[in-house]
Amino acid sequence: MLIDDLKDRRYLITAAPWRSLLHLAVTAVIAAPIGFGFWILLLPWLVVGQEITEGREPRAAGVVLMLVSAALFAVAAPAVALPLAALERRRLGLRAPHRPLTSGPVAWFTARYREESTWRAVAYAVVLALAAPLLWLGAALAVVLQVVLLLSPWIAEWQLGDLVIHGGPASVPFQMLGLALLPVMLYLTGAVAALHTALARRLLGGADGLRHQLTEVSLSRARLVDAFDAERRRIERDLHDGAQHRLTSLTLQLGMARLDLPGDSPAAEPLGRAHDQAKELMVVLRDLVHGIRPQTLADVGLPAALWELAANSPVPVTIDADGITGRLPERVETTAYFVAAEALTNVAKHAHATSVRLGLARAGETVVLEVLDDGRGGADPARGSGLTGLADRVSAAGGKLLLASPPGGPTLLRVEL
Repeated sequence: MLIDDLKDRRYLITAAPWRSLLHLAVTAVIAAPIGFGFWILLLPWLVVGQEITEGREPRAAGVVLMLVSAALFAVAAPAVALPLAALERRRLGLRAPHRPLTSGPVAWFTARYREESTWRAVAYAVVLALAAPLLWLGAALAVVLQVVLLLSPWIAEWQLGDLVIHGGPASVPFQMLGLALLPVMLYLTGAVAALHTALARRLLGGADGLRHQLTEVSLSRARLVDAFDAERRRIERDLHDGAQHRLTSLTLQLGMARLDLPGDSPAAEPLGRAHDQAKELMVVLRDLVHGIRPQTLADVGLPAALWELAANSPVPVTIDADGITGRLPERVETTAYFVAAEALTNVAKHAHATSVRLGLARAGETVVLEVLDDGRGGADPARGSGLTGLADRVSAAGGKLLLASPPGGPTLLRVEL
């Protein structure tokens, strides 16, 4: 951290001043093309502004160039700022605040265009472009001044403002002044580098530390959900391939033994009960495996799994999922399925509804699931953990849950993933 380096009493005898100098040199090289392009776009605005200031009517060509430069800035600024921000984050060791996207280039750019972090990167690029000329000019003046002061005794004649100095012993005090200013210049270099680092962290790394923590918490929640789903699939596979298979074999063996045993045998009745219990346990285990992860969802997809849910619902359900073709991302399918299952269970238990409409549609990159019932309404997340659990699950998957349930109904549950 450059701020911590400046607080060190041994700052001048460490490598920190030279690291700061190198940092500013690299920053100046990066800022040069950014500043050149920005000032080219800004030039028509400066010209028109000068004409207005002088009381003259702006020329049409100048106004057209202003509009063109504004349009170019609006389109090109994010495209330039995002790679610049990525480079600066890598250089400063900052975490990217953007959400990960895997869509095509158009959808990617559209999503980035709407993000606050993109325009923070644009603001950083603008500040860097505005500061680039000052950075270069200040560095050049500082280097020239230091060189002139340090070499003044060997310069035949030189001028400092209105003061004309001749070389030789008369210039030794100015050489001492140059030596005295050298630590000041090194501290000033460190301060400017620290200021740039703080600005970059502020604009490129998020508003504050809490934003970093919230981003990390959101990512960790998503990882936990993925790990939970993977573990649930493993349990479902183990139950299906292990316990269910062995229980089926046991049921068949009990059935065969029951057939071979005479009906008047004392063991016939206990064996019959054991056989019936084994068959009941198979049904329970099959329902348990289905509840962990429906085979239809894994094999066919979300619309077919929703039709299966509707067929097993005690309340009549109509489904509109014609807008979904092909498979959706696994996390989206799993989240939407269990939200629909829990919603239908809640309707059957609490809503006193006579019908439910379940809609599944795609809106751009978003999958929308809606559950609408004609029940009594008044659903309140504060009265139970069901709706809160659904909201948590949807949020962990990066989605949003909306609920409208006025007293008397109807109730609409909308999930966007």
